[in-house]
Amino acid sequence: MNFESVMQELEALGKERLKKQYMSNGAREPLFGVATGAMKPMAKKIKINQPLAEQLYATGNYDAMYFAGIIADPKAMTAADFERWMEGAYFYMLSDYVVAVTLAETDIAQEVADQWIESGEELKMSAGWSCYCWLLGSRPDAQFAESKMAGMLERVKKTIHDSPERTKSSMNNFLYTVGVSYLPLHERAVETAKAVGPVEMKRDSKKSSILLASESIHKALERGQLGFKRKYVRC
Repeated sequence: MNFESVMQELEALGKERLKKQYMSNGAREPLFGVATGAMKPMAKKIKINQPLAEQLYATGNYDAMYFAGIIADPKAMTAADFERWMEGAYFYMLSDYVVAVTLAETDIAQEVADQWIESGEELKMSAGWSCYCWLLGSRPDAQFAESKMAGMLERVKKTIHDSPERTKSSMNNFLYTVGVSYLPLHERAVETAKAVGPVEMKRDSKKSSILLASESIHKALERGQLGFKRKYVRC
């Protein structure tokens, strides 16, 4: 399949209801409103195609950008490529679920995510913390320095309440992911989550969300998910 046929197929798969839903979460035109599951047959045909992924991502069309993440070849992407993709990620569903997810399949993931966390830019920071969530939830614990993870937990405790709104959400997810998926610091994450308490995340034209990592960790433990690791990061 080439660029034109992929765009035609995405347009045909679009649903008005989903388009409205995505736009209520921050997506903007152009977009078609394609369910992620509906992209799978096309992804199976194409498999991995980095040049096509780059063409699709450059359209600025939300559905095309999302699909680009599915067929991208993360190992072929440099730190500069990820910076470029991040520049185009104008809301959290792109920064956290396309760019951060794709980055999580590379050897440079921690290095790039660390830079983004330090950036002071809301969506970059959000993507950086999200990338660690995808990493911790899929890779062996031995791939992470315990002292570094402990320092990151401490940073969440000290700064989450004063961080930008989307960053709060990703930091909260980090607390949860360490508590569930990273066994060396499970107890520390539980204590930190309790110390942090409820986190208010304000949202444009919607009522605030209250995030509570301690409760989410408790529910995961009740479901027997301690030590959970996903097999694949991308769908």
